[in-house]
Amino acid sequence: MPRAKGDSNKPRGRMTAYAYFMQTCREEHKNKYPDENVVFLEFSRRCAGQWKLMTENDKKRFQGMAERDKLRFENEMRHYQPPQGATGRGTKRKQVKDPNAPKRSLSAFFWFCHDLRGHVKEQHPEYTLGEIAKELGRRWGVSDDATKAQYAAKAEQDRARYERDMNAYKKSKLEPHGEYYDEDEEEDDDE
Repeated sequence: MPRAKGDSNKPRGRMTAYAYFMQTCREEHKNKYPDENVVFLEFSRRCAGQWKLMTENDKKRFQGMAERDKLRFENEMRHYQPPQGATGRGTKRKQVKDPNAPKRSLSAFFWFCHDLRGHVKEQHPEYTLGEIAKELGRRWGVSDDATKAQYAAKAEQDRARYERDMNAYKKSKLEPHGEYYDEDEEEDDDE
């Protein structure tokens, strides 16, 4: 497995028993057919078929390799110190949302939920938030086409409102030359 970007000291990730099996298949194939180009998709399908047909006794060899690699990885990770300021796996910067931007439009289902949530709460005060959502979903599923069309019309009106508001918002963020400006800077009133 490749190392994390920017940290060459981080231990290589551990391999599974199936990964060791694939590696062995690849090596055997290279030894038998050194000049052949391998189409990975076909090759991996064949290996997967072989893996499924293998008995547990045949897989033990690869499971042992994976166990040893797991111990190696755990040992190396005990002694590993990440660099200063490094972020964990899967962390992304959260996009900052402008609080002045218009709210997005609601779908027909959300308008339906907005209107009926209070009734469901009155009828079933013991329901949790999730149970209320399930009940609203069930009611939406069994509602007739006329009811759905009514909420679809509301959703269409809300979508038009959002587009109008968003266009006005974008225009307010543009300078006369079509470039964005910082709201904190003052505008010149030449008119």
